[in-house]
Order: sequence, then structure tokens, then C-alpha cells
Amino acid sequence: MTIIEIKSSQALARLRRLALTAQGLLQVKPYGSGLSGARNAINHIGYVQIDTISVVERAHHHVVHSRVPNFKPSMTNQMLIDGDIFEYWAHAAAFFPISDFRFSLPYKHAIKNGQTHWYKDRDNKLMRELLARIRSDGPLRSRDIKSNTTKRAGWWDWKPAKKALEQLYMEGDLMVSSREGFQKSYDLTERVVPPNVNTQMPSMEEFAAHVLDRQLQCHGLISLKGLTYHQRRNSELRKTVHDLVKERLAQHTLEQVKLASGEDYVLDKSRLEHRPPRLNNRMLILSPFDNSVIQRERLKTLFQYDYQLECYLPASKRRYGYFCLPLLFRDEFIGRMDCKAHRKTGQLEIKSLHFDQHNFEEDLIIAEFVKAIKKFCHFQQCNSVFLTKPHPKHITQNLRRALKAIE
Repeated sequence: MTIIEIKSSQALARLRRLALTAQGLLQVKPYGSGLSGARNAINHIGYVQIDTISVVERAHHHVVHSRVPNFKPSMTNQMLIDGDIFEYWAHAAAFFPISDFRFSLPYKHAIKNGQTHWYKDRDNKLMRELLARIRSDGPLRSRDIKSNTTKRAGWWDWKPAKKALEQLYMEGDLMVSSREGFQKSYDLTERVVPPNVNTQMPSMEEFAAHVLDRQLQCHGLISLKGLTYHQRRNSELRKTVHDLVKERLAQHTLEQVKLASGEDYVLDKSRLEHRPPRLNNRMLILSPFDNSVIQRERLKTLFQYDYQLECYLPASKRRYGYFCLPLLFRDEFIGRMDCKAHRKTGQLEIKSLHFDQHNFEEDLIIAEFVKAIKKFCHFQQCNSVFLTKPHPKHITQNLRRALKAIE
């Protein structure tokens, strides 16, 4: 087995472009636009993480917006209702293509057979009652159920009916049929999954092939650790995936590359023969939960971009801000922006803007940032921008002058 060593900056840049192309971030309209483009995007990238933080538009909308022109947040629920996507659990709650439904079954089976996800104690009687009600009356929201339990703060104190619904959902008896914000409607799985979707439990070998092929498709190149990033609890699957990688390397359908820093990645052999798309001077403002940045170690080794989401840190330990958004320019991550959308006043507040050291012209970076922030404002339903703290400081005057053009 031959390992290709990546020593030159040009070779590393080529790998970066392969990775970003696989994520649909170098092309202007890789999946189309609007609702059909959103469907195509999720079908390709495989999952979109759901998140509750709302200082800017929710992460699951932001991820699609970064790849699909004319995407609107309401389209996510439309795809749920139409049966194009479904909601379940990876390393976190996420939306998946409906074609991947059968690969959610192993985890559902494990939960039904005693594995704990959230709750150790199951209220079987209440679960049976809720299933019967949904079967006879149709989709149900947890807030539609009367309860004598006092609601307290924190998900661990949800009322019993909510816990029972979530348990039925995790076990696979129920699915989310629609979602308005974070108010979910639950229905029977057999009424949610379209009749043409494969619902057969996959073998471990089928599951491993799916994981490997999906990760190679949406990331271009991937580390062994990254291959099973979403399946951390399944040790048997991880081993089967790693065995499959060894098999394909021996068959020369996969190639292994080693970075100068020592990290190994695998990719389809044909990928190295593809010419990445030409770069354009475009800046993208990405979500902290974007598929391209969620694997922080990969981000650091492949792009030399050290990124941490600081909202989980005490305020005194934050360096860049509460909810910093990565800034991608051409094929490099060049900075981050902490901001908040004040939707009532229509103002986007940039609390902190930090550009790292780079080799691009300052005027070009400012011009492309303004173009990006203009689109981002529209997505946030804001019509003006207020900048508080830019770095480096010497760009402050030129940047504020350029941002005035948005108003």
C-alpha cells in the first residue's frame, strides 16, 4: 500500500479545494436554488445539525443558506412535510435525507432494547397510551397534552408526556412529521415515511459501506476518526468501517495521503484526478455547526484554522465572542465574526470581527466582506449593520465606511 505524502503548499491547497468542493462551498450554485436546491444540498451533504441558539438564524437554516441561493427557513419544514428529509440523532439532533432512513434503524433498535439515550426509566403505560391516541387522533404536540406536573427549567424536568414522546421517537415508533420553530409534531412512523423508502434493517456491512461512501461523498477526504464521527457509540460499526477502508486501500479504489503534520486521510482514487473548480473572490459566513467545520481537529490539520465555539465557556474565558461565525474566503478560513441579529429593530450588531493574518489585499477583503454581510443581513431579516470591535484595528475606518453602503 502506497501512502502519498503531502509536502508542498500547492498539494495541500489542492486537498483543501477537494474538501470544500465536496461540501459545495466553492461553487456558486452547486445544488440549484430554492426548495429543490435545498433538497439536493441535504441529499449530498448527508445531514444538517439542528441547534437551538438563536442570536442569528438557526444553524440548520444557516447551513443550507450557505449553499443554496433563495433558500428560506420555511423550506426546512416543507421538506419534512413532503417526506424529503427526516429528523433523528447523529452526534446531535439533525435532518437527514429520507433515502438514508434505514440507517437510523440500528440505533433505534438499540434504544428499544434497553440502551439509554436520555432516560433510564421508561413509562411503558404512558407510552402505550400516547401511541394509541396518535394512532386514532393523528399527529400530536407535547403541549397539547394536559399534565399535572409542574414544568421546571431544564430538559431533564420535562413533563412525563414529553419524555414518553421523546422515548417513542428515539425508539422509532414515532417520527417528527412537522416542526414550527422548536415545537415538534409527532406521528406514527408508518404514516411519515413515504411508501417507496427502504425500511429494511441494514446489515453491519451495508451500514459500514453507507458510512464510508457518504463521508467520502460529502467531505472528499476524511480521517479514520472522522469517518465514524456520527457513530461514536457503535464500536462494532467503527471496526467494520475501518476494515472496509483497509480492504479498499488494498484494492486500490481508495488512496491514502499523509500531511506534513503527520495526519492520515483517505479519499477515492479518482478524486485526485479531478480538477477542482476555479476559485473566485467570494467570502462565506458559515455557521459554527456547518458540516465543513464541525470536525475541529480536521479543520485545524487541513486548513490550519484553530476554531472553538465559545458560547459554552464562561464569558471571562472567551477570546472572540459568544457565537463566532467562521469566515471562509476563497479556499481559506481567514477570520471569525461574533454577531447578534436584533430582529425587532432590523439591526445586525457585529460585536467582534477578527481577521487572521493572510496574504490577501486589505481592500479586497473589506469589499468581499461587505458583499457577504449584505446577503447575511437579508437572511437575518435585518437592514442595517453596526460594528463594534474590528481586528486589526487599523481597518476600522475603511470597514465602517464600506458598511454604511448597506444602510
